Amino acid sequence: MRRSQTLPERCPKPTHELLQLLTRPWTMHILWVLNTSGPTRFGVLRRQIDGISSRLLTERLRDLEDKGFVFRDYKPTIPPAVTYGLTKRMQEIGAALDKLDELAQKWQQEDSKRIRRRTKGEPL
Repeated sequence: MRRSQTLPERCPKPTHELLQLLTRPWTMHILWVLNTSGPTRFGVLRRQIDGISSRLLTERLRDLEDKGFVFRDYKPTIPPAVTYGLTKRMQEIGAALDKLDELAQKWQQEDSKRIRRRTKGEPL
């Protein structure tokens, strides 16, 4: 284990493993899109996450599927229809994702107000 991957004394192993998975690049963005959009086809998901490559999206989805957080529904049509969605396990985290979204919007509004005051020369 690399030094940055050692467990903090107070962090239980399951928590550490969950945080390690969730903090990988793009993972939370993928989960947020699936949480807000519901089951989504691969191509639509890729278009909704600006800047992610198909290869990296596939890798993250496979990791999430292996952990039981995302389901994959494959239909052998032409072209193949592959849909991803949150499992019941990950739907439990929906409230936390909703709260993060709420906080992000609140902080963005506060930051915008602060920037406007700063440009007008008002005290922060």
